[in-house]
Amino acid sequence: MGDGSVTPKLGNMKALLGIVAGAGASYGIYKLISGGSFKRNKKSATSESRGVKGSQPGEVTLQPGSLLAKVSGLNVVCTRGVDTQTVDVASGDIISKSPGSLEPQHLKMLLSCLQTNSNPSDRCRILLTLGNAAAFTVNQDLIREFEGLHVIAGFLSDPVAEVRVQTLHALNNLSMNLQNQEQLKVYVPQVLELIEMSPVNSDLQLGALRLLTNLSVTDKHQHLLKGSITLLLSLLIVSNEALQVQALKVLVNLSSNPDMMDDIVQAQAPASVVLLFDVRTAPAVLLRLLTFAGNLKAWRPSAQVADELRWKQDCLFRVLLDESSQLHSRLVQLLSHPDGEVQAQVARILT
Repeated sequence: MGDGSVTPKLGNMKALLGIVAGAGASYGIYKLISGGSFKRNKKSATSESRGVKGSQPGEVTLQPGSLLAKVSGLNVVCTRGVDTQTVDVASGDIISKSPGSLEPQHLKMLLSCLQTNSNPSDRCRILLTLGNAAAFTVNQDLIREFEGLHVIAGFLSDPVAEVRVQTLHALNNLSMNLQNQEQLKVYVPQVLELIEMSPVNSDLQLGALRLLTNLSVTDKHQHLLKGSITLLLSLLIVSNEALQVQALKVLVNLSSNPDMMDDIVQAQAPASVVLLFDVRTAPAVLLRLLTFAGNLKAWRPSAQVADELRWKQDCLFRVLLDESSQLHSRLVQLLSHPDGEVQAQVARILT
């Protein structure tokens, strides 16, 4: 869990800078680690859109064809065993209920309590309960109708890290609804800033990436992430496996849209991204990385565009797609990978 401070600790960041520099990362990584600002601002090929895998105890069963079912590997977060210590008599009783049994008046009361309660622990419990309730479509609609989306999103800037984490948890479930996405899209710049400024590998970064995965599952709001490509690519170098997977889910979604390809291939990219195409890379990461590369390879620039991109120093085109890239030789080596699915992905790219 991230600590209460938004700014990363300099000691940890300097250590990461040393590691990244050794891997041959570009100046873009330095901007990520040091807290520098990144510029903000119809589907084809393969997208990150497999159905969610089997439910664990305490999770909500997904309905086939729902928006959530299109987000690969991303379960609705519905935590059981919430601490039911009374926030106050009314909200305490509501929090103790099963999320599926909450009625409209309960949701209204929780939203009201959220706005009036200044205790961070109580806010976390209320946000967790609202997030669990938002695992159900009917509650997603009700919370929107009660103007609760903006109430909840207001806590993205709460000074307490755990409150921000629970806010992202609630927004993550609420964003499984296309109508909700229309209201939540305005918070994309703030969510990107959370990723950039939060400690590396923190729950804040993971929760923010999950939300962006949902918002990018269709091409309607993908243009809002045009300025985030370098940030996402940089996370692949400095993050743990969980964050790498989540960042790649967003990149796969974006790269499945031909209209996004120009922005993707021109983005500044760490040279060391190509080193991830390796047998030692975790299979969950490697499979999504290969899907991303396959989407890029399916893009066919004109000779003039390709020549122009070759003059762009450190752009993703030069790192992964140019003739001078190491990608081809690394893909050939992966043909002997012990995972059959990895072999199949590699073969698809090379053909």
